[in-house]
Amino acid sequence: MIPEFGNFALTLAGVLALGGAGMGLLAPRDEVLQRSAMSMVFGQWAFSFLAFAALVYAFAVDDFSVAYVANQSNTLLPWYYKVSAAWGGHEGSFLLWILIMGSWMLAFCLRSSQYPQHFTTRTLGILSLLNLGFICFALFTSNPFIRLLPLTPADGADLNPLLQDFGLIVHPPLLYAGYVGLAIPFALAVAALMEGRVDATWARWCRTWTNMAWAFLTCGITLGSWWAYYELGWGGWWFWDPVENASFMPWLAATALVHSLSVMENRGTFKSWTLLLAITAFSFSLLGAFIVRSGVLTSVHSFAVDPERGMYILIFLALVVGGSLSLYAARAGQGAVKVGYSMLSREFFMLINNVVMVVSLAVVLWGTLAPIGYEALSGGRISIGTPFFNAFFVPLGMALLVALAFLPVLNWKRTRAETLGSVYQAFAISAVLGVLLWFVLDPASVVVASAVALSAWVVITHGQQLAVRWRRGRLPAAYFGMTLAHLGFAMGTLGIAITSTQSTESDVRMTPSSTVELAGQRVTFTGVKGVLGPNYRAQQGVFILTEPDGSNAYELRPEKRQYLAGGNVMTEAGIAAGFFADTYISLGEPLDGGAWAVRLHHKPLVRWVWLGALLMALGGIVAVFDKRYARRRRKALVDDTLLTPSS
Repeated sequence: MIPEFGNFALTLAGVLALGGAGMGLLAPRDEVLQRSAMSMVFGQWAFSFLAFAALVYAFAVDDFSVAYVANQSNTLLPWYYKVSAAWGGHEGSFLLWILIMGSWMLAFCLRSSQYPQHFTTRTLGILSLLNLGFICFALFTSNPFIRLLPLTPADGADLNPLLQDFGLIVHPPLLYAGYVGLAIPFALAVAALMEGRVDATWARWCRTWTNMAWAFLTCGITLGSWWAYYELGWGGWWFWDPVENASFMPWLAATALVHSLSVMENRGTFKSWTLLLAITAFSFSLLGAFIVRSGVLTSVHSFAVDPERGMYILIFLALVVGGSLSLYAARAGQGAVKVGYSMLSREFFMLINNVVMVVSLAVVLWGTLAPIGYEALSGGRISIGTPFFNAFFVPLGMALLVALAFLPVLNWKRTRAETLGSVYQAFAISAVLGVLLWFVLDPASVVVASAVALSAWVVITHGQQLAVRWRRGRLPAAYFGMTLAHLGFAMGTLGIAITSTQSTESDVRMTPSSTVELAGQRVTFTGVKGVLGPNYRAQQGVFILTEPDGSNAYELRPEKRQYLAGGNVMTEAGIAAGFFADTYISLGEPLDGGAWAVRLHHKPLVRWVWLGALLMALGGIVAVFDKRYARRRRKALVDDTLLTPSS
């Protein structure tokens, strides 16, 4: 009866979403309906939680009468993977999406006292309408509670071995929190367009929610990259997979939105552009859902191949995006104000940031959809890979680093040229560093040397200004968060440049007791032994990693696993992780004479890619807790000057 209860709870959540949408959009100023709309948000979250709990319970007790459980689990599966298997497939992952949507709506309700009530009610109405679309999709095309009765299998098919990892526990929830969190600035933008006014106070409200969603999305993408690195056995951390791109596109739009909101809050400009970015960021979240769940592509990340599901998402995407853009076209120009600024100002360099992000978004969109469109139109296939993306992202990334180097020194509206002396001094230092690195490497490494120099330039300028503000006692959380994010970007860029060009890789034949050299280290193969896991058998290789003088010995144990339920074979890499470099060993196939095929990688600064991204996310979170925002929101609420109907 538990699965039926879960289905009923999900249905009730849909009914409450319908009621909340109607009350929020039709009568946002009626006090009774205002209270009712908020109550229905609490109900949507509660029943979504109960539905998700029912699904998790079905996995926990091995209820294989539920089709989704039978396809995604097995009695031998460890309990923590049984819980995470609840979102390991299409149906369950979308139910998690609905629960996270309800959680964001609940969080907005709990902070609703900071906003005018009529505006809160309208925003909740828009969010409820979106949630209704998600719930209908789950109930009618992707119901996770469908039974297999009376033909209940004795055991389940098992969870995909690629997903039997800690990454499944943390990566999808964080990624979905970012995806769905962008619905809040989307709803705020649509509500502002419907109300007829938008100003700096709206930007302050929207900025908090955007920063949080952006931070979650950054963490989700970062953990996904780390997961692919150690799980797939290839030693790569980004493959320009279409589904990776689907998560990267809303991140680019959200990054542009974060910076555009800052300009709008402080200078009152970029209004129409900011509204468009808020709509665009969430629209690309929906586009990502279509790409992953429609079956239009084959990917290790894709969930479904059902055209019915794809058609539903496509129609929903068209309605949401088309409706919001139509409203934007009709209302965005109202009340536009021209605010002047010079080219030597913070506004102008923020504009450069936005241009870089939008061009990057266009490049990723083309690289993702062009192969799909070509196959649909011609029946043939084309591949767009790393060389295409590098041709654009290398110069775009360098342009962004230049802009970031100037940004902390610049003032709003206009900056005197004589105040930029510290920026030029920092450039001279970083240029010398780049030239020295260029001589140490080889003439073909000019791009790497440039990336190192520009990253160092960003670090020096931001460090100088941070020290100045610290001494003056003027270091608000928003500024500190911005500094952390920009330093994280520089760190990540440096890691990408070094590990992409200076990594070494070799495929070797090794017998027990044999030794090979790898980047100045000795790798000794001692042999292979059989091990038994909770639901797999494995051949475990034992490798000793030492420095030439015999110091700093590490023991690495890569595995070749065969899972008992389905017989699938997986490679688990052995990694000696370090702050400055990783040594990565994958066990291949057995060869004659007791030998094994072994793949060896040495990856300098690869950890900096993820540490830099996590530092960026931390910066976004820190900025949320700036006390100035709370004070400004309270003052705006007292004045109630925002979003009152225009005469």
